[in-house]
Amino acid sequence: MSSQSDVRKIDIDLVSDVVCPWCVIGYHQLAEAARRSGIEINVTWQPFELNPHMAPEGENLREHLANKYGTTPSESRAARERLTAMGAELGFRFNYADDMRMVNTFRAHQLIHWAETKGKGGAANLALFEAFFTERRDLNDIGVLCQVAESLGLDAHEAREMLEQETCAAAVREQQAFWQQQGISGVPAMIFNRRYLVTGAQGVERYVEMLKTVAAETKSEKA
Repeated sequence: MSSQSDVRKIDIDLVSDVVCPWCVIGYHQLAEAARRSGIEINVTWQPFELNPHMAPEGENLREHLANKYGTTPSESRAARERLTAMGAELGFRFNYADDMRMVNTFRAHQLIHWAETKGKGGAANLALFEAFFTERRDLNDIGVLCQVAESLGLDAHEAREMLEQETCAAAVREQQAFWQQQGISGVPAMIFNRRYLVTGAQGVERYVEMLKTVAAETKSEKA
């Protein structure tokens, strides 16, 4: 069996929203695929808002899904059970409840962007997934976001100042616009080495195949 050790790290732009359950699933499937294949990946999270016009107080999640997608209560329940089971297999805990609320995530994306400048963008994104899906916290609340920042060893006061002054807002909007201009209209969307686009949560085996294909092409180009 040939070794992947001489293949450079594969860069992956992961366009995602922190209230998107399939983004959580897709990331953990990708991470497992990297582990199984022995191919190192460098994931950069890119911002996408599922609900850019969401009111500050948010909406009940079941009502939101019914209004947006026509999802019935039974369909919603089945989807939650499926996601919960898939998450458990990947080591992520979904903790759905009937009173869970969908929120706007623009502030959360600003926090991720700011954390990225501190070398903790990926950690921030994963912490926000957990805060929303496991702890059912309001990711539009500045206080909650500051607590997430502090849990990562970042300065909560600096985080609050950044969020209140929206010093990262323009940069996030610019990133969002860039990916929309590339044709990204749904998430998760993964772009391997800025060349190969894979959308949706494809499953561990599919990601293993994709990583091996990209690694082989990269190795061939280097030869």
